[in-house]
Amino acid sequence: MNSQLTMLAAVAAFAAGCQAPTTTDQASPSQLACSSMLGYVDMRAAQVWCQFSEVDAPSQWHVFQEGKDSLVTSADVLIGDFQTATTELSLLEPGTKYEAILVSGGVSLDTLVFSTQPLWDFRTDPPAFKVLAGSCAYINEPEYDRPGKGYGGEYEIFETMSEAHGDLMVWLGDNIYLREVDFGSYAGFGHRYTHMRSTPELQKLLGAMPHVAIWDDHDFGPNDCDGYFVRKAWSQQAFESFWANPSYGLPGSQGGITTQFRFMDVDFFLLDNRYHRVNHHNATQQPQILGKEQLDWLMGALSASRAPFKIVAVGGQVLSDAAIYENHAQFPEERNELLRRIDEEDIRGVIFLSGDRHNGELTRLQLPGGNWVYDLTSSPLTSGSYDHSDEPNSLRVPGTMIGVRHFAELNFSGPRKDRSLEIIMRGVHGDTLWTQALRAKELH
Repeated sequence: MNSQLTMLAAVAAFAAGCQAPTTTDQASPSQLACSSMLGYVDMRAAQVWCQFSEVDAPSQWHVFQEGKDSLVTSADVLIGDFQTATTELSLLEPGTKYEAILVSGGVSLDTLVFSTQPLWDFRTDPPAFKVLAGSCAYINEPEYDRPGKGYGGEYEIFETMSEAHGDLMVWLGDNIYLREVDFGSYAGFGHRYTHMRSTPELQKLLGAMPHVAIWDDHDFGPNDCDGYFVRKAWSQQAFESFWANPSYGLPGSQGGITTQFRFMDVDFFLLDNRYHRVNHHNATQQPQILGKEQLDWLMGALSASRAPFKIVAVGGQVLSDAAIYENHAQFPEERNELLRRIDEEDIRGVIFLSGDRHNGELTRLQLPGGNWVYDLTSSPLTSGSYDHSDEPNSLRVPGTMIGVRHFAELNFSGPRKDRSLEIIMRGVHGDTLWTQALRAKELH
């Protein structure tokens, strides 16, 4: 690639060959509201997201392979709710680095650089790769916040994360905090997401690596809400407008954000802990977090997985045996069923990723059949933080409680038959808070 000017010239030539002449004046370029974001990236396609503050001329993504001037593919940007757009860039090749240029009115608005996943199966050992994870991102907006000191802070953590050279970012819920002023209108949902995405410190992170997400109560509705939140259709629409996951919801079902994907040699399962939830204080219905349909699907999907590590992302803690707040221990029947079936199916390498708690910790449990299951809680990113060392979680790995803002770094490496996972919990400025090494073959 000689320069972006060369690429824009190629774009202009391509457009001239595809469009009929017109005598009308060209509209002014549209304007972005924030930096564009990389969504899920596979071997042959990539999801890209953007949001506009002004929409004038049509916009397109134009994709070039690194080091080459010829256009690989183009895709029109179809604008949806809140002037957002998720676009699939297809016709890509595995293991290839690309530049995607967003163009409007002949002007380049943004550029995303990304690499497709490599085709390593039956050829080489799996690549080493790095995943970042975190939850609870509160961005202050004083005119709409509760009176008093702002609950959010240390937004520079996003800048630290953008420099961490991650290959994937998993947002673990409470990615926004809907306020009382937001719940009553769909426009309120859009405002809250738009306000969060416009955070200056976040801009570089959005394009630094692919992003996927789950939700928890604060990006689903009011605090501690469950599936009876009457406006959960708005929650779903807004979530899909601002994230670019590979899919949303269980096969054959309507509603919810559950999905699954493979990244390198690891299978990721993104669960929905709100859409089907019946809170534990409900006296006349059976409490549940996942619900039977989602639990059955998860067991089938986990059983079919041959990945050395199976990463199950869910908004609240699963393994902690301290029955407090909203963790799975408050739902003992479903928690017991989940763990019993993992044990009886002899599913190995299960690691839950959870958020919600405004603290970080690692919890582990050895199942009756001998397999170990882990739960890595990473929270908060920018919300208020607390040290919960006094909570009676008997399964906590000693020395892993974190009561400050932080994010998780998961480094996967090693040969195919001996993969390892190094967990590093990092503070706001990238300082190491603790580390833990796990080998897949030692989890059973």
